[in-house]
Amino acid sequence: MRRLIINADDFGLTQGVNRAIVEGHEHGVVSSATLMANGGAFEDAIQRAKSTPRLSVGCHVVLVDGLPVLPEGQTPTLSDKKAYDGRFHESLKSFVLRAVTGQINADEIEAEATAQIRKIQAAGVAVSHFDAHKHTHMFPPVLRPLLRAARACGISAVRNPFGPLHLSVLAKRPSLWKRYSTVTLLAPLGMAFQKSVANAGLFTPDGTVGIVATGALDVSLFESILAGLPEGTWELVCHPGYNDAELASVRTRLRESRAVELRILTSPEAREILARSGIQLISYRDLV
Repeated sequence: MRRLIINADDFGLTQGVNRAIVEGHEHGVVSSATLMANGGAFEDAIQRAKSTPRLSVGCHVVLVDGLPVLPEGQTPTLSDKKAYDGRFHESLKSFVLRAVTGQINADEIEAEATAQIRKIQAAGVAVSHFDAHKHTHMFPPVLRPLLRAARACGISAVRNPFGPLHLSVLAKRPSLWKRYSTVTLLAPLGMAFQKSVANAGLFTPDGTVGIVATGALDVSLFESILAGLPEGTWELVCHPGYNDAELASVRTRLRESRAVELRILTSPEAREILARSGIQLISYRDLV
């Protein structure tokens, strides 16, 4: 049996992203979403989540390229000292280097993640799972405090950011070789990830697909990814949205690609591909 969760990231980023995620769920194949507690359109996302009860909503924990939910001064090792408002460092590479060399306080990660999850729960939305912005939770020094926060908040599932490497994607899009190479280099961390999650008593899918194709997804790549899906339970990461004026005002490399993904995820072809491949669409609620 092959089961697939299609999770839309960045819920709460902008109202256009929020609207697209709900449309992708109500008129397409999006089954879950992860909400940014520090997103500019957080309140709008909360209202949409409440009016869309079948959508499984998780927390998209942000530790890089954003503002903390905790009051200023409570995340000194996470925050950029050069920033006037205490925001996180923008560079993912810098964050990872500081995390793996012990320059980031694990207690701060746990406290900030707890604050983000609790903010969503306090707004009246049940949090079914969590993942991390830019997949920072794939690194053990970040994962461990995040798992502690999840357990404290009653969350029982987390994204597995590792998965099968589809050469067919690279064959169709050779321009993705850099991202493919990065994903390949990080793959050995997968075993430690699964062990940590199991020890914490949380559920996780067998892995994630589609990360290499982020920003480049089209119907052909969507079909290719699903055709190569192994037996088990997997997650497809997506980023639907509207490329509008509000999106132009936020920091993101994904702009027009969000609109393209929305068209794919709400197209008749998407459901036909799932049906033809014999893949069962589920949500994170079904997983736990």
